[in-house]
Amino acid sequence: MLLTETSDGNRRGRHRSAPALRLRDRAVRLVEAATTPLMPADYLDLFAPLRSGAELRGRIVSVEPETADAATIVIKPGADWAGHVPGQYTRVGIDVDGVRHWRAYSLTHGPRPDGHISITVKAVADGVVSSHLVREARPGTLVHLEQAAGEFVLPTDGGKLLMVTAGSGVTPVVGMLRNLFPVTDSGVVRLPRSEAYDITVVHVAPSEPDSIFLRDLQALDAAGMIRLVPRYDDVHGVLDVEELETIVPDLAARRTLACGPSALLDALEAHHAARGLGLTIEQFRVSRVEAGEGGTVTFTRTGVEVEGDGATPILDAAEEAGVLMPSGCRMGICMGCVLPMKEGSVRDLRNGAITTAVPGETDPAGVKIQTCISAAAGACTLDH
Repeated sequence: MLLTETSDGNRRGRHRSAPALRLRDRAVRLVEAATTPLMPADYLDLFAPLRSGAELRGRIVSVEPETADAATIVIKPGADWAGHVPGQYTRVGIDVDGVRHWRAYSLTHGPRPDGHISITVKAVADGVVSSHLVREARPGTLVHLEQAAGEFVLPTDGGKLLMVTAGSGVTPVVGMLRNLFPVTDSGVVRLPRSEAYDITVVHVAPSEPDSIFLRDLQALDAAGMIRLVPRYDDVHGVLDVEELETIVPDLAARRTLACGPSALLDALEAHHAARGLGLTIEQFRVSRVEAGEGGTVTFTRTGVEVEGDGATPILDAAEEAGVLMPSGCRMGICMGCVLPMKEGSVRDLRNGAITTAVPGETDPAGVKIQTCISAAAGACTLDH
């Protein structure tokens, strides 16, 4: 009952009707539902998601096409972004169809005056995230970030270097070169910090139109900052690493930095090891051994069963079946996808190694496996 005051100063009661009370109750429930269990930080996230102290995020500023299937994504990082060294990578998290995916991408710039960072993404046929970023991402989109990491960086003492890149493997190298040789209105500039470097770049691509950052590399070559040796599969055939000593006559005097597909990096490792040459590599997609016997993967906490074919990573197969899985780099580095296997066997898709959990013989808590690079090698049970 409401108390109202009459013109003569007396108070008297006025009863609300039942419909009015029901309307009030519904309004109260609606407000409660809209604010519970959110906390003040949740509201701040709506208005200031890039603020200091918040979960590290970034906002896409622009999407700039590089080739028919590659684009550079420029991102304004949150206030707590700690910066990076050219050549390092960051892990980017983005929601696609309601599932958050994380991928690692090289940063393609040194420190920028505007504070932005950039990654260059090549869409691959089975790439959920890469295809989304290249074809669907729009300015204003928020992404999740992790601080920059990685040891694939320029040696600080300068020297003679050979950079071997293939496909999107050029991205960390471009970040290094842009930092060494910035472009101004008057052209490419050689700074004091770049004078100690003598750099040859062997850049491999399927064809010239598919060559990411080719114009950047050509501009540096024309300015005399680097020596560029482009190699196109449709013109020169697939690069045979045995040709390097012909392509780069002073190969033995250079330290090699290489980034590209696993087959190229494996060949370079064997080639350089046989000759005692220094080699630093960066690899973002794991190489796979021949598929082995598959089996049923059972997740104990949900009861979900997934058929593993022996070639597909358990992480991918589980997500395809709708299982919410922990994940990270998806290449066997960050350990973000590790789960305990209680029973069964899996095969490491990088080298074919078998890991087995036997109840009563192995750790009762389970044997930890990386689901992003492990495939079922028979029936297995995961505690998840």
